Amino acid sequence: MDYTLENCQKLVDDWVHTFGVRYFSELTNTTILMEEVGELARIMARQYGEQSFKENEKDLDLGEEMADILFVLICLANQTGIELEDAFKKSMEKKTRRDKKRHTENPKLLTNRGSDT
Repeated sequence: MDYTLENCQKLVDDWVHTFGVRYFSELTNTTILMEEVGELARIMARQYGEQSFKENEKDLDLGEEMADILFVLICLANQTGIELEDAFKKSMEKKTRRDKKRHTENPKLLTNRGSDT
């Protein structure tokens, strides 16, 4: 399967109606999204920040947490009639217009290079 955003939206919709019965409310899914972002933040703080992993956190998977966020975000897009591919394309065009030189001319970025990954 080609995992375009359009296909992912259909895949999630099919999954929800097959295994999840129905979507949670938009408010509930927004809350779940925040929970998932918090789980990602926990891993980031431990893997890239100064915090250390707790004994029961050794098996946390950064990619899995990002995918959980994407799943809930897709649920919200489906519920609110947003076509993510179109929205993402518009966002990239906006960012390109707005920030065409903003970052390349930012002395903070030129002198204090961080991770390029």
